[in-house]
Amino acid sequence: MKLHAIPLLLLLLACGPTAFAAGADFPQWLAELKRDAESQGVPAATADTALGAVTLQQRVLELDQRQPESTLTFNQYLANVMVPARIERGRKLKTENRALLRRVSDRYGVPAKIIMALWAVESGYGASMGKFRIVDALATLAYDGRRPDLFRAELISALKILARGKFTVDELKGSWAGAMGQTQFMPSTYLKYAVDYSHHGEADIWSDTGDVFASAANYLAELGWKRDESWGREVKLPARFDDGQIGLPVKKSVAEWARAGVRRLDGGALPPSQIEASIIAPDGTGGRAFLVYDNFRTIMKWNHSTYFALAVCLLGDAIGN
Repeated sequence: MKLHAIPLLLLLLACGPTAFAAGADFPQWLAELKRDAESQGVPAATADTALGAVTLQQRVLELDQRQPESTLTFNQYLANVMVPARIERGRKLKTENRALLRRVSDRYGVPAKIIMALWAVESGYGASMGKFRIVDALATLAYDGRRPDLFRAELISALKILARGKFTVDELKGSWAGAMGQTQFMPSTYLKYAVDYSHHGEADIWSDTGDVFASAANYLAELGWKRDESWGREVKLPARFDDGQIGLPVKKSVAEWARAGVRRLDGGALPPSQIEASIIAPDGTGGRAFLVYDNFRTIMKWNHSTYFALAVCLLGDAIGN
């Protein structure tokens, strides 16, 4: 799901569902899904209860089929993220949750400012989690969407969450695409990485701030976040910089980039570091350029958009500063 237009995303997440009539083969499809889920360990009673209450959602299909291609430049996209009120809200919440964030950051090695930025971008600090029943949304997309195999697997993961007994079908809510809670985890991500930090018996990424922070940090840590490195920095490229040197596949030490004429944004020299880094320029060499390390790549495993990853990093810096 593309995330190049934050206000549009938040609008879509807030939209409510509308039922539509299923095809004649839907009962057969549902029976096959139930057998598949049971073969993967979902109790029959859970599958019966959850799938028996499924209502297919026309609104979900509309949103899935009408996602516009982004035409925003990076600066336009960033302006939608780096809203002064969002930054100030993040600083306030960071102060209010200072002790909790310190404990979570110490445990998982992920800076508080990055946790805060992900929280902000994914759900507006928990204000915009989506109101669709996850089972309904995923069943709709698995039955009649553009990527049925992906959403079928996610639907079975959602049934596995329900089988644990902590949440009901009505409580398992999120975006039209199946992303859940304040971290906007897909069900499979929840099963692998969500953390019951507050020890309620199940990770509650909908309403428990400790679980939200710990789950986000654990996910990044498991994806490869390096405790002792930053994500990178904005830099100034020399005149006539070789376009072939731009992109994540090209990795050199910071010292090598310095010898190639790359400077800090204020014109100062880069540190003589041997950390490997890449140069990215979202809008080409005529736009802004960034020297990024492996932690930037880790954020891109959370969401494969360069815009998203840079926005999280820059928003985190703004909140942290």
